[in-house]
Amino acid sequence: MAYVIGVDVGGTFTDAVLDDAAGTIVAAKAPSTPADYSQGVMDVLAVLAENLGEPLERMLAKTHHIAHGTTSSLNALVMGNVPPVGFITTRGHRDSIYIMNVEGRYLGSAPHQLQNVMGQDKRHVLIPKRHAVEVTERLDRDGTVVVALDEESVRSAVHSLLDQGIRSIAVSLLWSFKNAVHEQRIREIVGELDPEAFVALSSEVSPRIREYARNATTIMSAQIGPGLRDYLGRLESRLNDGGLGGPLLVMQSNGGAIAASEAPSTAISTVGSVLTGGVVGAVSLGEQLGHRNIISTDVGGTTFLVGLVVDGEPVRSSTTIINHHPINVPTLEVHAIGSGGGAIAWIDHGGNLQVGPRSAQSVPGPACYGAGGTEPTNTDANLVLGILPESGLLGGRKALDVEAARDAIRTRVAEPLGLSVEDAAAAIYAVQNAQTGDLLRKTVVETGHDPRNFVLYAFGGAGPASCAAYAAEVGVREVVVPLGPVASGFSAFGLAASDVVLAQELSDPGQMPVPAATAQGHFEELERRLGEALGRQGLTFERVEYARTIDLRYTAQLAEVTVGVPAGALTGADMVAVMDEFERKYAGLYGEGTGFSGAGIQSITLRVQATGALPFNPQLPKLGDADTPDPAEALAAVRRVCLDTVVGYVETPVYDYRLLRHGHVIHGPAVIEVPTTTVVVPPHMTGTVDHLGNLSIITRN
Repeated sequence: MAYVIGVDVGGTFTDAVLDDAAGTIVAAKAPSTPADYSQGVMDVLAVLAENLGEPLERMLAKTHHIAHGTTSSLNALVMGNVPPVGFITTRGHRDSIYIMNVEGRYLGSAPHQLQNVMGQDKRHVLIPKRHAVEVTERLDRDGTVVVALDEESVRSAVHSLLDQGIRSIAVSLLWSFKNAVHEQRIREIVGELDPEAFVALSSEVSPRIREYARNATTIMSAQIGPGLRDYLGRLESRLNDGGLGGPLLVMQSNGGAIAASEAPSTAISTVGSVLTGGVVGAVSLGEQLGHRNIISTDVGGTTFLVGLVVDGEPVRSSTTIINHHPINVPTLEVHAIGSGGGAIAWIDHGGNLQVGPRSAQSVPGPACYGAGGTEPTNTDANLVLGILPESGLLGGRKALDVEAARDAIRTRVAEPLGLSVEDAAAAIYAVQNAQTGDLLRKTVVETGHDPRNFVLYAFGGAGPASCAAYAAEVGVREVVVPLGPVASGFSAFGLAASDVVLAQELSDPGQMPVPAATAQGHFEELERRLGEALGRQGLTFERVEYARTIDLRYTAQLAEVTVGVPAGALTGADMVAVMDEFERKYAGLYGEGTGFSGAGIQSITLRVQATGALPFNPQLPKLGDADTPDPAEALAAVRRVCLDTVVGYVETPVYDYRLLRHGHVIHGPAVIEVPTTTVVVPPHMTGTVDHLGNLSIITRN
């Protein structure tokens, strides 16, 4: 029987979930290893094999594929931990990445930063100017060669970069998305001069109109490509040496996977890989539970992540923003802040308590881990408040030191604020819940949705301890905590549930309605490329589905709206229907009457997404029924827990999740201990165990 394994590498812990398509789901958790994340992956696979009751080699030999999500690419970009990169562009256009289309002053900024005009700057440049060089060549807007590529200027430019020690080069020429011939020749010349150099071409990474965003996307892909290539090569080698029977796949920002050997060439597509696993898992579980509107919240050791599922489909975007730069990456929309279990509590210059965004991560970890950490974190506060067991995490394999947690809170928070250790811990808990509630408000309410129409899913090692509190911040009526065999590894469950998803796009601006034959030719070419790419994934698919879209805008506007396009042979009537759908969606986004048909409608970018369906659809197994709603048989202990600063510490029942059954009803306040996470049911709320072992938390009437 074949296995599929999802591996989610976070900043603090690495999670793994195994499914055999016959109802067996096994999960494991191990500390991440920042010095070499591949070691953490091998560690968690060893724990997974132990939990499965098989030798690691036998488990790997029976594995159909491993779907891997990692924060390494995103973390490298955010922290600037990237190698020097060279940039080659058309003569006269080098400064586009420094002018930043003006957007560099405001993209990704918070409202208070936007209001401080004098405080805005463009110091977040992508690369030093000495690393950006120009070559002689020119194409026109139709992709016709106007000035041939001057190969001597290319050799001179490449030599200047190589002489500076640069071994990764981004190439983005004017209008290359219409004709890639010059970019491809530059790659050949780089290969002649340095066969080991990494080269990213905009015509492959981001074949879209708009120079600055295309340049930024290509440069960032070149920044993370070599590291991703080396990491995946190292991990793949270790897995193959261990007898892995199938390929290693890497999760992408679009919610689908790609073969590890293919990922580095478009490395930027993996920046949100670990962020999307939870959303994909939420869609899968929502199908089992009948939930179509879901707020997916994942709280790990480092980050708090929020994504939306509306009417059964994840909310998507064709772009994202990293370090104030626009990045052309089709992605599931996932919002993040540094407010995980390892988020550090600190006092700012104004004497205010802050939590995050810095994290203790797995090394040195929270103070209570006893691994050298001295700064207080959310985890330390939860331990002092009695939410976490002093016996430790991971079923006791991760010891916790409550005195170390108290000392860290006392010296860094309590004494500076004139509070007791207990009150300081409660304040940390309250601040964390408030700021996670703020992100929920931004993600749900500020995008026009009513939280009361959604069910909130809460997972990750730290999420279930706070989910009921942050859900109440925005008025969500029901919270579902996926437990059972996945518990804190729900993102890894989502990775295991993912299919292979590839995308191809091209920009061809034109006035709508574009001739049906022109659009049909573009879509067929994109589908041909995707068919070839699917053939390189090393897998057999149950079926392949293609989804066509086109980005439209009113003439002279910048705001584009993505509209679906029918499959098959297109007709003129189809193109008119696409225009009508654009106007309907535009009105829904910006308000009735805001469109102006008289200006005309333009097509900008055509896109096709191919989904190769894999023969796995992991579903949580059913849980046995309880004889009575009373969960007394699962009561493990009673301990003092503080969930409210006004009420203080209360003797609170603590339940062992392993003894709970379908139909058990738990009245708050209560704590439920799972080997890999802890769930809090606040006062005035009730938790009910459903038929899959999940806990549904609602407010008592």
